[in-house]
Amino acid sequence: MTGPISESGEVSAPTLETTRKFSGNLLILLAGLAAIGTLSTNIILPSFASMATDIGVPARELGLLLSSFFAAFAIGQLLVGPLSDRYGRRPLVVLGLVVFIAGSLWCSRADDMNELILGRVVQALGVCAASVLSRAIARDLFDGEVLTRALALTMVAMAAAPGFSPLLGGALEQALGWRANFLVVAVLGAVLIPLYLSGAGETLPPSRRSPKALASAAPGYLRLLLDQRFLLPALAVSLVIGGLYGFFAAAPAILMGRLELSALQLGWFFAATVFVVFAAGLLAPRFARRFGVVKVGLAGILIALIGGLTLLPTIAEGLVPFSLAITVFLFGMGLINPLGTALTLHPFPDRAGLASALLGCLQMSCAAAMTALASALPLPPVTALGVILTTVSALALAAFLLYRSRGNNG
Repeated sequence: MTGPISESGEVSAPTLETTRKFSGNLLILLAGLAAIGTLSTNIILPSFASMATDIGVPARELGLLLSSFFAAFAIGQLLVGPLSDRYGRRPLVVLGLVVFIAGSLWCSRADDMNELILGRVVQALGVCAASVLSRAIARDLFDGEVLTRALALTMVAMAAAPGFSPLLGGALEQALGWRANFLVVAVLGAVLIPLYLSGAGETLPPSRRSPKALASAAPGYLRLLLDQRFLLPALAVSLVIGGLYGFFAAAPAILMGRLELSALQLGWFFAATVFVVFAAGLLAPRFARRFGVVKVGLAGILIALIGGLTLLPTIAEGLVPFSLAITVFLFGMGLINPLGTALTLHPFPDRAGLASALLGCLQMSCAAAMTALASALPLPPVTALGVILTTVSALALAAFLLYRSRGNNG
């Protein structure tokens, strides 16, 4: 067993044993918990036109189904973290999935915009527990290089799910109508409950729980925000993830509006991006072992920045240039996401739930902001996306350089 990641990004001598064997089944479970929330977000994108017609609203208003989900997701995680540190992971994961199923079923029967928004909020409040606690469970079970590998694979799943889900959503919408999307994610949530109970169960023993977790939540979040070991890598990861969701929000207008792809072709485009993220996620821990976590994370941000710059005016007007620019951004994002997450969580094993919750809140807050900007900026869609990706990557680079300047050199 390898030891923990030092602040320099290196792996030290063994100091902590894992409590669970690093297995494929466990990683699949963690990936499923991490991915169910992002899958349920993008699965509805190809159905916006038919949903708007059925409930009688302009298609542009359906963006509220994304922003309301992200806002509730961000806020809910702040409660899930301390609750799980106090009462354990199992009750929060199971209850969260039950609430998610209820919200999904509500959406499947909704007849107007208000009902859909309410259902999406309920969905988000439930599924945020699975997402945030997938990282906390990984931190409970693993340490050092093994933690980096586990987080790399779960973060790949979390980032890849929005890529595959529009293809699934488009196929379901064509065959069964848009309501089938909500029924399918409800079924997936129901399947995860017994898989979680049999495959992982409770990973935080009573001896490691914090009886004062709820009372100390607000001061605990403040201490984390004031701790550069948490804040700087967390900001870097969250900003780049915000850019990813900005891409998802802008892509339909670019690919279907300007480049005239069909809904099914849009789904295939999103699905193709998954392999870029998957490749980067697999390479990230290998590069980190050779060059150091911080150096590889910094390289990832620089690559993402190059992708954003390539989308600026007159550079990416066609499908091929656009695809190449997005590929570059996604590869960089796929490097920094797992490594930055590991650096963020590693110094806080006694506050894994709290730290993971705050990280998730920052990520979803950035997602909500970038999703709103993608439709609000008074610019052509490609240019607006280029501005978003360039800005978030530049800010992430500044945060990570400051992190490294504080002595965290990998």
